[in-house]
Amino acid sequence: MIRKPLSRMVAVGLFSAACSSFAADVSVQQPQVFAPGVISGPAGEACPAFTPDGNTVYFDVGSMILVSHREHDVWTKPEIASFSGQWGDHDPAMAPDGSYLVFVSNRPVAGAGKPTPGFGHLWRVDRKGDGWGTPVHLPETVNASDRTYAPSIAADGSLYYIHPDEQGVMHVYASAFVHGTYQASTRVAVGDPAAATHDPAIAPDQSFMVFNMSDAAKKGDMGDFYIAFRQGDHWGKAIDLGEAINGKPGRWSQWGAHIGPDHRTLYYTSDRQTRLSFPLTHEQAKAALERMESWDNGGDNIWYVSLGPWLDAPRAR
Repeated sequence: MIRKPLSRMVAVGLFSAACSSFAADVSVQQPQVFAPGVISGPAGEACPAFTPDGNTVYFDVGSMILVSHREHDVWTKPEIASFSGQWGDHDPAMAPDGSYLVFVSNRPVAGAGKPTPGFGHLWRVDRKGDGWGTPVHLPETVNASDRTYAPSIAADGSLYYIHPDEQGVMHVYASAFVHGTYQASTRVAVGDPAAATHDPAIAPDQSFMVFNMSDAAKKGDMGDFYIAFRQGDHWGKAIDLGEAINGKPGRWSQWGAHIGPDHRTLYYTSDRQTRLSFPLTHEQAKAALERMESWDNGGDNIWYVSLGPWLDAPRAR
């Protein structure tokens, strides 16, 4: 993946002024791998975007966007989406009403010729009946950089995404969608102002956001997941999602946050693996081998976990 983090070692106390920890006595579920062996496999899957009914998911593998459908509680073998496959496509994000997708692509802006430099412009494709229309390049109010990634769409059409500042540090930006036009983007003041912020997942009503935050000096480091709640006209302190999701420094990486269709489940990309406790029985060893051959090989997969402990806490109200 072109945005796979290189390291996630973050200095202790870096974000103490802008972040807070979640109460240790609140039970946080362990993340689960999504559709192992069918969607999460050996190819490096990322960035799941669901239709509102939760029965279709778009995600990226390598340089293309795939689609899978849930039929009788079983996910179908993924196929290349109708609008993808010719150019390098990544980071699909679904509008909350399912009427369009926004994604990252290097396809030529003029419609022909060489790929766009930088591998990072945002494009929109609208639903047309049971299929999709022709992708449209978003305006310069959004595509101010050729490294524009990680779109996330609110119910009113506001678009959140990331691109680097003049020093090359990534930050979250937002563009309001007013009368069918994307407005000038503004940097979203969330988390530590001195940190890098990545991969926002905005709630449809914009009441909360999950995102990555990392040391700005460590280029390529995605850091850890945080959640912040809107408080009137500003964002509250960023709350670390904790070790159950972020892991210990250096253990694994996580990025590409997306909010599920129930608006309470976090889907994301991670290279975490199942930890083995030795000694193993022969049956446990066979099961571990089957996992490794299917998906559990240290590559990127899609994971999910409930945000209920944070959304239901008093601070969220």
